[in-house]
Amino acid sequence: MNEVFFNVDAGYLEGIVRGYRDGLITAPQYLNLAQCETMDDLKLQLATTDYAPFLQNEPSPLATSTLSARCTEALVAEFQYMQQNAAEPISKFLDYITYGYMIDNVILLITGTLHERDTHDLLDKCHPLGFFDTMPALCVATTVQDLYSTVLVDSPLAGYFRECLSAEDLNELNIEIIRNTLYKAYLEDFYSYCQKLGEPTASVMAELLNFEADRRTVNITINSFGTELSKDERAKLYPRLGNMYPEAQTKLARVDDMDQVKAILEQYSEYKSMLVGVSMNVSSSGGSNAELSLEDRFFAKEVQLNKDSFEQQFHFGVFYSWLRLKEQEIRNIVWIAECISQQQKDKINNYTAIY
Repeated sequence: MNEVFFNVDAGYLEGIVRGYRDGLITAPQYLNLAQCETMDDLKLQLATTDYAPFLQNEPSPLATSTLSARCTEALVAEFQYMQQNAAEPISKFLDYITYGYMIDNVILLITGTLHERDTHDLLDKCHPLGFFDTMPALCVATTVQDLYSTVLVDSPLAGYFRECLSAEDLNELNIEIIRNTLYKAYLEDFYSYCQKLGEPTASVMAELLNFEADRRTVNITINSFGTELSKDERAKLYPRLGNMYPEAQTKLARVDDMDQVKAILEQYSEYKSMLVGVSMNVSSSGGSNAELSLEDRFFAKEVQLNKDSFEQQFHFGVFYSWLRLKEQEIRNIVWIAECISQQQKDKINNYTAIY
């Protein structure tokens, strides 16, 4: 990408997203949030943040689910503002970011259809960034075959379904296998698209997407322990990119326990430091600060990578990074809120501070 002309199409939006970044909650603000005794205190502290307009009309007592929903509304409003003011190629890049949410929404609707639930009710549970124009039409489908035909024809995910899955697969495969199969295709496609955008977007996004591919590879491996998933099927779910592709992925496809996973990760300098003092559980956020889960460390590593992307200019990676940092901020707020509402103040500091 020619940096001389970058600001013609993306200069305004880059300024906007860097302003959004400056509005993220800082470490001193997190300390204030963690000292709150009630949800009303927490709401009062959040009145000094970008979430204030979305919380000001909420009655007391404020439920954690309501807090999460209003914070997500703030994220969606900011992201959609950028979408509305974006021109090519940045508009397509922002669309690619939303495809991951679309996959989650479609999987939710598939699950509901399989269990004969009212898909209209499921629409309320879908992530707003994963909506697409013809999504309400999916509610008309009463069978998985109808749903498949509708998704294949009308959604932005059509290419991923066509390449990876058949209508019979939706009936026969475990829903998480379907999710990971689609996400694998999405990650590979997004990576390929970013490389076509040229430098510095290509290198910045390569680092971020390679990390995401590695994290998914490790999580797929760990989550497959004790299941009926064969080692060959496990290998097919790994994205064909990442720092661990292909050598470590080949090894991970054959492992049987957490110690073997740890031994493979320790061969990579970027992940070896993450494993010091880590609890090799998939997730916890319930242990002490001295014993964080592997998922916690992945979140911390992701935060650092996304902060680093803001150190460069003239690239699209800042839009992806801001969204990931904002999601982490919402996870932090919800964690603190849960600890307050459940009177678990001894665990309240187990969040991943950003700035």
